[in-house]
Amino acid sequence: MITISLCMIVKNEEKVIKRCLESIFEVIDEIIIVDTGSNDNTKEIAKNYTENIYDFEWIDDFSAARNFSFSKATQDYILWIDADEILDEVNKNKLLKLKNNLNQNIDALTMETYMCIDENKNPRVRVRRNRMVNRSKNFKWVGFIHEYIEIEGNIYDSDISIIHDKIKCIDDRNLKIYQKNIGLGNKLSDRDLYYYGKELYYNCMLDEAIEILETFITKDAWKEEIVDALCKIGECYLYKKERAKARDYFYKTFEYIEPRGEILYNIANSFEEEKKYKQAIQWYEMILNLPIPKNCNQCINLGCWRFKPHLNLCACYFEINDLPKSYYHHSKCKEINPLDECVIYNEEYFKSIIKG
Repeated sequence: MITISLCMIVKNEEKVIKRCLESIFEVIDEIIIVDTGSNDNTKEIAKNYTENIYDFEWIDDFSAARNFSFSKATQDYILWIDADEILDEVNKNKLLKLKNNLNQNIDALTMETYMCIDENKNPRVRVRRNRMVNRSKNFKWVGFIHEYIEIEGNIYDSDISIIHDKIKCIDDRNLKIYQKNIGLGNKLSDRDLYYYGKELYYNCMLDEAIEILETFITKDAWKEEIVDALCKIGECYLYKKERAKARDYFYKTFEYIEPRGEILYNIANSFEEEKKYKQAIQWYEMILNLPIPKNCNQCINLGCWRFKPHLNLCACYFEINDLPKSYYHHSKCKEINPLDECVIYNEEYFKSIIKG
């Protein structure tokens, strides 16, 4: 059986850290908590689970903090999670089974992260990430924001999923760190340029985001990041109500990858917003004919592959007075998520029509 060190960096996580540690402490062998400046009860709560609590002066560098946490680990493998993540019973048992059976020739393991959990406890978004590493390999984190572990060797894609149940809202913390580095004259790497553009997008600085991401897509970068940058530029133009221009960027992604649900959904939705319902229907229907990816490296917004197309088709068919097809797509939505607010509203509406 292998042993596992759990390494976490935290700051002001009193609302979630107990939930996190309670979900996982029984199946790991060591807990390392690195606190980057909490002024709440985070450390006091963590003391109920471990004595290995370290203070680390925050220097606007996530990799520095994570590498410090890794340096304190003593077990065979290192697992990292964030305080707003949990392991449910099913995946806790999978991790225990993995501990009993893992070949120590494995250098690193990936796990899926489930995000944006819906009313039925199902993820709307999933992404596969490097989560556990062989301590003897001394792998390092890279990047002061949107950090990643530089990994090579024998990598195993596990069937374990971690649930990311975020409570804190997105703020401008990361954006300010980028702006600070730019102000100091530090040159951003191509990867940092990509993430800086995304932070501008998340903070609704649309023109600035477009400018930065336009620069990034000229770089010799990873295909998936180019595609995402093109999508973010397209979404910026959607927010600016320049829908035809937005579609040009979504179409551009097809030069790099096959059609995907998220991209087709944005194209379809842009036509729907222009009240071009028949065009929108064709694009939404196209999504429903695509197989949902089972296991891939890019972030998958599952809602854009089934639930949302059905919901929008319900609306589009209603607009062109095709009530049977409208109701059909409502029924598909009801199968997927009967507790969704829109589904509940539409159910009452269709009942009123039938009664009438």
